[in-house]
Amino acid sequence: MEYKIKYATINELNSWMKLVRMVAWNFPGLESEELLDEYKSTVIKNINRKSAICAVSKNTVIGVLLFSTKYNMLCCMAVHPDYRKKGIAKLMIKEMMSNLDKSRDVIVDTFREEDSKGIAPRALYSSLGFEPAELNESFGYPNQRFVLRAK
Repeated sequence: MEYKIKYATINELNSWMKLVRMVAWNFPGLESEELLDEYKSTVIKNINRKSAICAVSKNTVIGVLLFSTKYNMLCCMAVHPDYRKKGIAKLMIKEMMSNLDKSRDVIVDTFREEDSKGIAPRALYSSLGFEPAELNESFGYPNQRFVLRAK
């Protein structure tokens, strides 16, 4: 399976949104068309500021990642179910890290330990050195912050 990790362009937007619609059930804050439209606007802003990374295979987006340099934060990441466990998420995170401030902690909010949706993402973040931190909520859904401490 061949794919490449790249910064998203407007050309990938429709394919990006197709993937997001497929996995939206797993992401609080994407439950309605209105919320998906807001998310699409956010993706466009991130594309324009070069903070949207995607994995592309045969002109199809198979992985997405949005990040914030302001907050040193991984904001949103998903990989197509057929392409999981192939290192795509790690490669997108590695690319993101090259854009973040290494003197500051890197943060990501993910599912809590008791949430079955959290098994894979928590294992991924832990394998990369992130540590569980405070409990919080996003879009009214219980989450937990993970932190990669600055060196």
